[in-house]
Amino acid sequence: MARFTPDNEQLALEIIARYPRPKSATIPLCHLAQEQDGYLADDAMSHIAELVGITAAEVLGTASFYEMFKRTPVGKYVVNVCTNISCQLLGGEELLAHAESTLGISAGGTTPDGLFTLEDVECIAACTEAPACQINYRYFHRVTNDDFDEVVAEIRSGKRSDIPPHGTLGLVRQQLVGDQIANITPPEQQTEPAWYAARNAAVNAGSES
Repeated sequence: MARFTPDNEQLALEIIARYPRPKSATIPLCHLAQEQDGYLADDAMSHIAELVGITAAEVLGTASFYEMFKRTPVGKYVVNVCTNISCQLLGGEELLAHAESTLGISAGGTTPDGLFTLEDVECIAACTEAPACQINYRYFHRVTNDDFDEVVAEIRSGKRSDIPPHGTLGLVRQQLVGDQIANITPPEQQTEPAWYAARNAAVNAGSES
């Protein structure tokens, strides 16, 4: 798959309507495309470009800035093992080596069944809980080899419903009904907020006295 399904295209249009300018929805639509397919395909970026009125190159330029957008297929569960300084000092590299052994792949690889992709990553902002890893960006702190093996076994047996497939932003999607959507106007049509006009009036009055 690549382009949005009909249901997701309708959702994309609803997302675009929340913004004053369509191209402001580029990143949310990239997330939607990755949630649909597990990664951000070239055809998906072309479809996003069509919907928001920019070029596919502009979508790529935006998406390529963010590591969380995957440009090639990855496993259903992306495992990030931190080996930056705090984790390194407390066993991060050893944990990565153990993960490679447990999963039977090297860092950067995907298991033959397509279930796991393993990545060696930089700091994941859990330095006080080292060694740390993430599975689909859900944190696991002070991870031992046994801890890692246990969660992998639980995922394989279907016991970790709290970790959704890669690309899923949340277990519940926000839905806004029409009368609850913010009153959005394009920047060129916006007027001064009341507090700003009152402030200027007070300043002008003070300067005249």
